[in-house]
Order: sequence, then C-alpha cells, then structure tokens
Amino acid sequence: MIKVFVADDHKLFRDGLISLLKKSKEINIIGEASSGQETLDKILELKPDIALIDITMPELNGIEVIKRLKKIIPKLKILVISMHADPFFVINSFKAGANGYMLKEDSFESLIDAIKEIMRGEKFISKSLEDMHIFEKIYTIKEEEQQIDKILSPREIEILQLIAEGYTSQKIAETLCISVRTVDTHRKKIMAKLGIHNTAGLVKYAIKHKIIAI
Repeated sequence: MIKVFVADDHKLFRDGLISLLKKSKEINIIGEASSGQETLDKILELKPDIALIDITMPELNGIEVIKRLKKIIPKLKILVISMHADPFFVINSFKAGANGYMLKEDSFESLIDAIKEIMRGEKFISKSLEDMHIFEKIYTIKEEEQQIDKILSPREIEILQLIAEGYTSQKIAETLCISVRTVDTHRKKIMAKLGIHNTAGLVKYAIKHKIIAI
C-alpha cells in the first residue's frame, strides 16, 4: 500500500480528502497536519511514501516545507494540491522539489491518477495548467522571484511569514521555541537585508514575493 500524508490548513477540505482516499484499497493514510511546521515535523517522524501538501499554510508555507523536506528526504514524493493556478506557485513548487501540482477543483479520479503516476517516478501537472508550459518556464522565472532564499536564511523566511501573518514577537517566539530577543534580532537582520524599515514594508514584501498569499 502507498503510505500517504495529507497537509492542508482547512480542516473541512482535509477531512473530505482523507475520507475519499480511505476508500482506495491501495492507499494508507498515515498522518495529517494543518500547518507548515507541523507538516515538517510529522513527515520527518512518519516517513510517508508521498505527501499531499497545500501551498498557503500558516507558520511555514508549502514551498518552504517542500524545500526542507527534499533536503532531508530526497526520495519523498510530493504532490501539491492548491487553489492557486498562478504560474509563480506552480513553477516554484517544482523548483522546490515537488513531483506534481494539481488544483483543488480537479476531480478525485485525477488525484488518484496523480498519486500513481508520481509513485511510478513521473511528473504530474493538472490538465488545466498544461497550456502554461510550466516545465519550459521553470528556468526562466524572473530573477528577483527565485532569489529570495539567497537573500534570507530559511529561519528568516519563516519569521518573515509569521510577521506578515500578524504574529507578535512574543507569539513568534512561542511558536518557534526561541526567545523574544532572538526574534527581534532576526527581524532587524531581515529589515537590514531587504532595506525595509517597518512592519508594513515587511508585509508588502511578503505579499509581493508570495511568501504569503492573499
């Protein structure tokens, strides 16, 4: 059986997806998560064959989760299931290491097909996205859009996302199990690296570079 992990911050969608997947005799759901950090922690513990991951999750977005997972578990298969048809999200998901990308509006039958194709070692992309010629564009995405992780460290990207989501320094410290002083030090470094001088500017940057989605 294929060991599957499901990560999505919307419980109704996640529960529905799990319920449908459990009807397949070829699939065994071994875990689920509602945030990026929880997804990372549980997958490292449970080691599924394939993870179904949403892009816009709290604490750590799906693309960052994929990057980190692929560094630690290169053989892990990852299928992104998202509401976003924006080429930026699709391209960056594949660049991060995803094996497939489909939309939440796609059929359950296409999801099963996607899982099987990916487990055979193939790439999968939703039929409605095929005309984007994603695989031809992966290496031609705008330079500023692909260099964020060369400007900021993984921890700084994580903290930037939390700031943009409205977390206070205290809440960020509690979430990441670090001190408030460490959070404030990271905030100052992020602002210095980006040339931004206030929280509003950080939020605008996160939105522009799709670290968070509106």
